[in-house]
Amino acid sequence: MKIGELAKLSGLTASRIRFYEAEGLITAVERNANGYRDYAPEAVSMLEIIASAQNAGFSLDQIRTLLPLGAGNWQHDELVAALRRKVAEIENMQKRLEENRVHLLAAIKSIEERPMDQTCSDRTKWVLDRLREEGVMTTPEKARRKD
Repeated sequence: MKIGELAKLSGLTASRIRFYEAEGLITAVERNANGYRDYAPEAVSMLEIIASAQNAGFSLDQIRTLLPLGAGNWQHDELVAALRRKVAEIENMQKRLEENRVHLLAAIKSIEERPMDQTCSDRTKWVLDRLREEGVMTTPEKARRKD
């Protein structure tokens, strides 16, 4: 099939398909006598797999190592291990995001509950002290020790 049809079926642009081909993610195809690329029907599924893997956070290098060396020659154990590692990365990221959300909510609460009869400088110090007490921020000394 021509690249335009492949683009339509895969939902990718022709330039993206050519990029994946240049990167070795899909098999380079021969050109017909008229100069058009002629892609096999399997290219649609391969492009869907590549696009899905990118959406899941895999880099092109990671995707390249997971793709089958030949038609249907998937390295199942390596694929499952890579997918499990990606799930673990996502779970760690979710944990960090939840911690960040909690810290931001604590910061909002501290700012909203600040004493209004203080100078701006005193209010800032008060808010920072509350955030340190709640573990949202570290003291400057502790931050330096981490480095």
